[in-house]
Amino acid sequence: MEEIKVYQQKILECEREIQKGIIGQKEIIRQVMLALLSGGNVLLEGMPGLGKTMLVRVIGQVFRLSFKRIQFTPDLMPSDVTGTNIMVREEGRSSFRFEQGPIFANLVLADEINRATPKTQSALLEAMQEHTVTVGNESYSLEEPFLVLATQNPIEQEGTYPLPEAQLDRFLFKILVRFPGKEELRGIVGLTEGQKQPEIQSCMNGEELMEVRRLISGIPIAEAVMDYILDLVMATHEENPYVREGASPRAAQALIRASRARAFVEGRLNVSFEDVRSVAYPVLRHRLLLGFDAISEGVTEDVIIRQIIEAKEKGLYA
Repeated sequence: MEEIKVYQQKILECEREIQKGIIGQKEIIRQVMLALLSGGNVLLEGMPGLGKTMLVRVIGQVFRLSFKRIQFTPDLMPSDVTGTNIMVREEGRSSFRFEQGPIFANLVLADEINRATPKTQSALLEAMQEHTVTVGNESYSLEEPFLVLATQNPIEQEGTYPLPEAQLDRFLFKILVRFPGKEELRGIVGLTEGQKQPEIQSCMNGEELMEVRRLISGIPIAEAVMDYILDLVMATHEENPYVREGASPRAAQALIRASRARAFVEGRLNVSFEDVRSVAYPVLRHRLLLGFDAISEGVTEDVIIRQIIEAKEKGLYA
């Protein structure tokens, strides 16, 4: 129990250090932290210049994790992500040696992921799900902890390739990065226009993070809370004029993992209904396939999720 309390305090300390380098966006920082503690990948959606790359860099610094950035473009090849076999001549003979690609890092920022072709996007699927990379006949394990944080622009559609549902489902969270308020914007401008940069301290390392994940995976979930999670997922498949396809079984697994992580960060060793409600939006919003009526009427995934939660609270899906 004492070990758990120490790690809970360390996690909160890490969160405070991250907030030194990222002005505002406290909810975004918390959600990315929950994904890191859950071992899940994150899709960050927001306009350029909102600090998405800086957030990933700061997290790597605080947790002492290796960080690499991949700029996705239409001409990016799968081997540019995973790596490739190169021919090496030694002492009069030739052999092949595997040259690792940028996917071999603890934190991988896939910037503007929807600008790459589906073939290149699929190069990430194995790494995101299995934490391995296969080149030729050989498979290579990625160093743990491993996390992909991908970004995409929500409004620019020219020259982009929408992510297929199978790949979207590999992301634990889809986080919406919104434009900052006036005071937050003032702080951001101050950081970039000559003010002294804050000193960010490392609080944990990869081994400690893996131990925290182990502790989190053992947090119990009461039967009533488990039923609540399953009911939320099943409700996405109820007849709804705005929803073409509901969430997959992986959504229930994601809700369980993320709810446990939130309970841990909140200083508890039991999952509450509020934990589930808190993570339901980032877990479910990219797993709902909207119909034409929703798009034409401006009904978003978050609106539908809120309606499902409210209906559940009234017992309609009990």
